[in-house]
Amino acid sequence: MSDEPQTEIQRIQPPPPPQTPGSPALTKSPSRTPSTPPSPNASLAASADFPGPRTGVWFTRLLVVGLVLAALNLRPAITSLGALLEEVQDGLHMSGSVAGVLTSVPPFCFAVFGFAAPRLARRFGPGAVVCAGMVAITAGLLIRPFTGGTAGFLAASAVALMGIAVSNVLMPVIVKRYFPERVGTMTGLYSMALALGTALAAAVTVPMTEALGGSWRTGLGVWAVLAALAVLPWLGLVRERGTSASLSPSSSVSHGAAVPARAPASALRLGRSRTAWALACFFGLQATGAYITMGWMPQIFRDAGISAGTAGLLLAVIMVMGVPLAFVIPRTAARMKNQGPIVIALGLCGLSAYAGLYFAPAEGAWVWAVLLGVSNCSFPLALTMIGMRSRTGAGVVRLSAFAQSTGYLISIPGPLLVGVLYQHTGGPGLPIALMAAFLLPQMVAGIVAGRDRTIEDEARMRD
Repeated sequence: MSDEPQTEIQRIQPPPPPQTPGSPALTKSPSRTPSTPPSPNASLAASADFPGPRTGVWFTRLLVVGLVLAALNLRPAITSLGALLEEVQDGLHMSGSVAGVLTSVPPFCFAVFGFAAPRLARRFGPGAVVCAGMVAITAGLLIRPFTGGTAGFLAASAVALMGIAVSNVLMPVIVKRYFPERVGTMTGLYSMALALGTALAAAVTVPMTEALGGSWRTGLGVWAVLAALAVLPWLGLVRERGTSASLSPSSSVSHGAAVPARAPASALRLGRSRTAWALACFFGLQATGAYITMGWMPQIFRDAGISAGTAGLLLAVIMVMGVPLAFVIPRTAARMKNQGPIVIALGLCGLSAYAGLYFAPAEGAWVWAVLLGVSNCSFPLALTMIGMRSRTGAGVVRLSAFAQSTGYLISIPGPLLVGVLYQHTGGPGLPIALMAAFLLPQMVAGIVAGRDRTIEDEARMRD
C-alpha cells in the first residue's frame, strides 16, 4: 500500500473512445440522458496512453469458454475430498484435528497465493496466469491421491489450490476488463459454472469411485481430467498480454457522468477503506461457511444416520442450488444501488438451515440442504460487489486481491475449529452452532459492503 498523500480528485467528462472495426461500441447509448444515474456496469473509458484489450468474435468466444471451464475447476479439488473425507482419514491415518487442518488448507492457500495474483498478472498477463493456474490444478489433482502420506497429500493439494487461488482473484478482473457493460451477466455465468463444478464433484465422486473399483485414490485423481481440459482454451489466450488497459492506474470506468480523473490505484489505501474491509469480512465469513460445508457437511449427515452416497447427494443439492441462483443474483444485485436486502435474505436462509440441522438433521435433510444452498450464494454476490465497488479496472484488481486474500485469511480458523470440536465433543452439535454464529457478523459486514459507494469515493472524502 502506498503511503503517498493523495492528490486532489478532479471530476471530468472523459472523451469518447475511438471506434475500430470489430470492436464493441464503448460510447453511451443515445437514449441515456445526462440526468440518468450512472450504471455500476458502465463501460471502460479508453486511455490515450494504452491500447484497449484485443476483441473479436472468436477471441470473445474463446474467452467465454475459458472462463466457464476454469470456473468448473475452482471447487472439485475441495468438494471431491469432502465426499471421501472419512475414507481419506482412514487411508492416511488422520485424526479429526489433522482433518480439520486439511479442510483449512484451501482458504490458507487462497489467502497466500491470492496476494501474488495482481503482480503476476501485471508481469505476464492475466490469461497466462490463469493458464498456469489450470496447469497447477491438473498437476496437484493428479499427484495428491498417490502420495505416500499426509505430508505429501497436503503438499500436492497446495499445488492445486495455488492454481485455484490466482484464478479466483483474476476472474472478476478479466470480466471487468473484457465485459465492462455485462459485469453482472458474466459474473453470473462463471459463478454458475463454478457452482455446477462444485455440485458435480460432490454428487458423482462417491458413485464414480465405486464404479472405478472402490479406491478413494482413483476417485480423487480422476478430476485431473476435467482440469486438463480447462488448460486448452487458455493456451490460446496466453499471448493476450495487453494488461495495461485494465491493470494500469490510467484506466477508468466511464459512468456517463463525472468520474475521478486522477485517482491512481497506488494512492488508494485500501487498509483505510471501510468498504474494502467490509467486503473482506463478508467474503471471509461466507468462505468460512462454504468451506466448513464442503469439508464437513457430508460427515454431519452421515453422523445423523444417512448413508455416504446420500450424504454426497445432499452436498450436491447444496452446491447445485448455486447454479441458477449464481446467475440470477449477480444480475439482480448489479441493478440495485444497495445489496443489503439480498445479504439479509441469504443470511436468514442459512440460519433456518442450521436450526433444522441442529434439531432434526435426518428428518428434514433435503430441506436443510436447499436452504444451505441458497445461503451459500453469498459467494457470487460478493464477487459482484467487488466489481461494483471500484470505478477503475486497476481498482478492481487491487480490491479483488485485498478482499479475497484478506477474506480467506479470516476464514482459515473456521474449518480447523470445527475439526477440533468434532474430535473433542464427538458430535456435530457445537460445530452447527458455530456455523450459525458466523452468519450474524457476515450479515452485518454484507450490509456495510452493499452500500452505494466506491473505494474512490471514500478516498475523495478523506482528502
